[in-house]
Amino acid sequence: MKLKYIALFLLGLAPAPIFAQDVCQATPPFADVSVPHAKGAPELSVDPKASIWKKAARAEIVKDCSRQLDYPDIRTQVRAFYTDTDLYLLFECPYKVLNLWTPPMGGGPRNKLWDRDVVEMFLGSDWNNIRHYREFEIAPTGDWIDLAIDLDHQSYDQTWRSGWKTAAHIDEKKKIWYAAARIPLSAVSAEPVKAGSRWRVNLYRIDGVGGDPQRHFLCWQPTCVQNRDPNHVPEHFGTMVFLP
Repeated sequence: MKLKYIALFLLGLAPAPIFAQDVCQATPPFADVSVPHAKGAPELSVDPKASIWKKAARAEIVKDCSRQLDYPDIRTQVRAFYTDTDLYLLFECPYKVLNLWTPPMGGGPRNKLWDRDVVEMFLGSDWNNIRHYREFEIAPTGDWIDLAIDLDHQSYDQTWRSGWKTAAHIDEKKKIWYAAARIPLSAVSAEPVKAGSRWRVNLYRIDGVGGDPQRHFLCWQPTCVQNRDPNHVPEHFGTMVFLP
């Protein structure tokens, strides 16, 4: 084990080394969240105390994507609800040290956000071909990117635009950063979304400094894969259910 990695691990800036017995197992039932409906078109807010989030569903991202490991110090809270036209999400992300692309681009789109601190939303409505879905990412700086994914053709289309709205804020005093998204339902689903609709979903956070072996890769629903991208594993996505 490299001395630099050991030093980062002792400082709490790198995860423990991976051993075969540490790899998690993705077995049903997978994670699910039921999101309530709200009327109108609320203004997007990064304030978790804002009225729009009071009745939102809640979930948390605390588990490593691939290992039997939790990260309680950076436990990420997620709030979600939907309207007739949009899905709203808010991420609340405690941090120890930020790893940012600088200078910010003023709101994106920015490629390779996943190489720094970021939250990600993978959303798909197609249950017949789960390898087709949409990817949305927001950085603490407010930069973002959205992509159309087609794993059958290894296509990660960065020219696709969803028409979503985003916001981000870093609270340096509390050491928490926030990211909010308002995603048009039509950007994910060709069919109208209504009470009882179900999407295939996973939520992610990438945190920490250094190369990928030193950073933290958190999944709402752990995908539990090795030697491949732990995010693009649609067979291990969770489920979002739309309530009346």
